[in-house]
Order: sequence, then C-alpha cells, then structure tokens
Amino acid sequence: MSTVSTLSATEYVAELIERARKAQEVIENYSQEDTDKLVAAVVWNIVKDGPAQEISKLAVEESGMGNFEGKYNKLMAKAKGAIRDMQGKKSVGVIEIDEEKQIMKIAKPVGVIGALIPCTNPEATPTVKVSHALKGRNAIIMSPHPRTKKTNSFIAGIMRETLKKYGAPEDLVIAIDEPTMEISNELMKQCDLVLATGGAGLVKAANSSGTPAYGVGAGNAVVVVDETADLKDAATKIRMSKTFDFATSCSAENSLIIQEGVYEGLIEALRTEGGYLVSPQEKKKLQHAVWVDGHLNPQIIAQSAQTIAGIAGFEIPENTKFIMVEESGIGEDFPFSGEKLSVVVSLYKYDNFSDAVAKVNEITRYQGMGHSCGIHSFNEDHIMDLALNTKVSRMNVRQGQALANTGNWFNAMPFTTSLGCGSWGGNIVSENITWKHLINTTWVSKPFDPVVPTDEELFGDVMND
Repeated sequence: MSTVSTLSATEYVAELIERARKAQEVIENYSQEDTDKLVAAVVWNIVKDGPAQEISKLAVEESGMGNFEGKYNKLMAKAKGAIRDMQGKKSVGVIEIDEEKQIMKIAKPVGVIGALIPCTNPEATPTVKVSHALKGRNAIIMSPHPRTKKTNSFIAGIMRETLKKYGAPEDLVIAIDEPTMEISNELMKQCDLVLATGGAGLVKAANSSGTPAYGVGAGNAVVVVDETADLKDAATKIRMSKTFDFATSCSAENSLIIQEGVYEGLIEALRTEGGYLVSPQEKKKLQHAVWVDGHLNPQIIAQSAQTIAGIAGFEIPENTKFIMVEESGIGEDFPFSGEKLSVVVSLYKYDNFSDAVAKVNEITRYQGMGHSCGIHSFNEDHIMDLALNTKVSRMNVRQGQALANTGNWFNAMPFTTSLGCGSWGGNIVSENITWKHLINTTWVSKPFDPVVPTDEELFGDVMND
C-alpha cells in the first residue's frame, strides 16, 4: 500500500512503478504451475466466506450505490468465472505451435499494469483485473475512484497478505490509497499498459496518455423483443438484469424495442415483475430528476426505484423494482434514449423488424456505439438480421443483458469486467478484455519448402474480366 507524502505525483508514481517492476522481475520466470497456483490463491482469499461479505458490505457503504446482494453475487460470479476461464490455459512459455507451418508463439509478461477502478464496481473489477494481470506474470498498480478507495485498499491488503504467504513479492499488487486525478494521469503515463474501466473522460485520458491502453466504450444497451418471444421469460430476465445491483452495470437494459403486437403483453409481464409505468406527467418529473443541466444526476445513479421516485416527486408502490418510461424519440432532445445508470428503462414500439434494427442503430449511434444489444426471439432470421446489421461488439439472445455481457455460467462470453467496444466505441479491441490481452508474444518461425500459389489460385475468375 502506498500514500503520498511530500512527493510530487510524478515522483510518487515513479517510486510505485520501481517497486512493482522489481516485484514483477521476481516472477518473470515462474512456471505455469506456480503462476496458476498464485492466481488461484489470491482470488480464493477474496471470494471465500468472510472476506467476500466484508468487501461487498464495504463497497455498498462506501460507494452509496447498488446493494449488498448485487455486490456479493457479482464478486462471486466474475471472480470465480475468471478463474474458470483461465484454468488449463497457457500463459507461460510456448503457448501455441503449428507444426505444418513451422511457427510457434511464446508468451511473455507486459510488465507493470496501471489499472483505473470505477466506483460503480469496486468489488469485482479489482479482483478480476489482478487475476488477469497475475496470469500473465505482471505486476499491477490500482488507482481507484476516490469514492471507493477504502474498498480498493482493503482488497489489495488481502491480496498482498496472500502473495507474501506464497513466497511472492507483495508489490505485485499495489493500491493507491489516496488517489487523485494527477496521480492517475501519472500512473497512465509511467506504466507499461493501461486498463481503463470508467467513464468517457477517463478512457479518453488513457488513450491520450502515450501508453498502450485498453479502454471501454459507453454503455446504453438496447434489447429487442419480437412477436415470437416468451414474454414471461423475457420480462423475468429483463427485471433480473435491470435491477441487478441497482443497475450499476453499463450493460443493463436502457431501452426495449418491442413489436407493437406484443407491446401491451410485455408491459403487463413487466408489471408482474415489479415494473412501474409512469404517466406523462410523472415522466416530466422523472426527466428533471434523472438529468440535471444535461448530465446524469449522481443522486439517482444505482439507487432503488423508491429513492428515484422520491427525488422526482411522485409515489410508486412499495413492491416496485424498476421504472418504465414510454418513448418515441431518439437523440439529445429525448434523454430517455440515452444511458441512465439507474433502474429506469425506456420502451419503444416497432412494426416491421427492419424498423427495430434501425431503432437499435439510431439509439446506439446517439450513445453506446460498439457496446451491445440483445434480443428476445425464437426467429433465427430476426436474430441474424440484428447481429449482421448493428455496430455492436456483443449481442445476447434470450438473456439478461447485464448478466450476459461480461460472462456468466449460462453462456460462453469470457468473464471480465472490461468490455472493449471496437473502433465504434473508440477502443482498440471489440471483445471482452481478459488475461490474453495482458501478455506479449514472441513469434518464432522456421523455414519450410516454399509453397507459391498460381495466379489462377489467387485471382480466379477476375483474371478474365
């Protein structure tokens, strides 16, 4: 652990980098077995009974966002899922050989990872990032949002104790106890690779730091419900996803695009799940509560439906779990079409499926390009139409969006807490960021008898045009 005293931010971060680099050099030549054992030990001492509950409780108390059940379940799923995904995977030495083409890949560490930790997910994000970093035999320095610095330091403290117990340098994991913007910027400049999970400003700073960076794009997930959907199943999954940890996830459903023939049926199914549909008058009040001076009101982010309604100035039933808003417009003049980071979901109607695809593209073009969309459907043509004609990095079929995007036991998405959104979202990758992105590889090629294709094999029919 480390705090700033009289040092400048530049000097302070330089000292941390030096400590981390010395620690990383110690495990540079760890075997795969030693590496995997260390990763498993570090994560186990976070997710086991006792620490897991303490971390989840502290995360809620310190952030003022989400709820204990959401934090705990998120930690259990993402941390254990990351370990599951890494088991048996090679990250040390020769990781791939192609005998026919006489080429192999050798994995090597990146060095020191600089990780920016958001206040919305202060429990799972550091745990997963550390596990991915250690899998590649890297050291990691974590700079949390100031709002959740105690949670970050608590997690790092447990990890450092575990590292020491297993004979590894404690400085493989360093938490910045008193983070500032200046320190975070210095960390991004001085480390070897940046993992930036957070808002658009943070990601932009990471991309401008001069250091290779993996960032994430803005959320604003859009989900289509067509006429073939199982409405009860869809409503249940939407509720589970939308209310998970009070929608701290950028993957939570923000808008539903519903076929007009099943529109009323889905609304009734959502009401059964605890949804409350606001009136036109309540919609105006809600808009003023959710956005202040054109920005999301921090007081409504990841809060209960009752808290949000109270701020807006209208009453809702005690059993309400999420708030529904009917919308038709898209763009700046229709803020409900954007990301809300709250248990508020917008409802749109569509007639032909081409209209649904167009609405998904229009909404994500406004906010959330490259991130994700989903569909509740049993029509394979619709599923493929949406997949082929939207600019998103992940699409989930008949799943809760927030529960599916970052990996779950019921799908094959890689477990992570960082979602690359491709060039659409201003990111370098369009996939879930895992340990595979935190290694360097050396390609070793050997010669073989030349294989030179003919012009006919290469150019075929175009030669005669």
